[in-house]
Amino acid sequence: MLDKLHIATYNIHKGFSHFNRRVMLHQLRDNLRALDADIIFLQEVVGQHKGHAARFENWPRNPQYEFLADSIWPDFAYGKNAVYDEGHHGNAILSRYPIVRWDNVDVSAHRFESRGLLHCEILLPEWQENLHCICVHLGLFKRGQSQQLQALEQHIERLVPRHAPLVIAGDFNDWRELASGILVKRLELMEAFELTGGRVARSFPSVLPLFRLDRIYVRGFHVEKAQVHQGHPWSKISDHAVLSAQMIRR
Repeated sequence: MLDKLHIATYNIHKGFSHFNRRVMLHQLRDNLRALDADIIFLQEVVGQHKGHAARFENWPRNPQYEFLADSIWPDFAYGKNAVYDEGHHGNAILSRYPIVRWDNVDVSAHRFESRGLLHCEILLPEWQENLHCICVHLGLFKRGQSQQLQALEQHIERLVPRHAPLVIAGDFNDWRELASGILVKRLELMEAFELTGGRVARSFPSVLPLFRLDRIYVRGFHVEKAQVHQGHPWSKISDHAVLSAQMIRR
């Protein structure tokens, strides 16, 4: 029976380097493959952009989530959040294992920030329950974050059984470190870096991380190792660092 799971979360900055100077999708795909994670939670993933496709020669023909998944992660889901004249972007989950059900829930706090919760159920070999994975990208402001965390709490209580394994990961924009008040204290999740290092990780900016924006929350797992992937070559790809966790099913 499979009992170990390796997951990662990454805000890919829409496939561009810092200040949107270069398309980094090809290097990003190579680096994600090198991580060798089973499931990857991605934020700021472009599903379509007509302008970029016309301007950049190396812009992929397929949506970014399909391009990145390629042959390594045969199943994937994409939650369209922000829609504009040129296209749209949102969250994505790439998985080595079958995604048997998924949904994207709109939790936008106002019309200037389109946000969603991408919820997938994943079938793992010989597991009695499906693994629930929720990819999040919360708003920038405290009031909106509070509303979105409450929506996340209600969504979990309504749709995720208490005994089912659960991973919530993504960009929480939570430099105030408020998210754990709901997710740890009220929903009995644990944050991977709090478990292994005593505090959530610094993940932004990727060149020299100072702010603790990104998270990996888990329920039903023992976290063996949690790691921040920063510096070269990651710092050239996005303004966020990658977080990863290696876990054992309880």
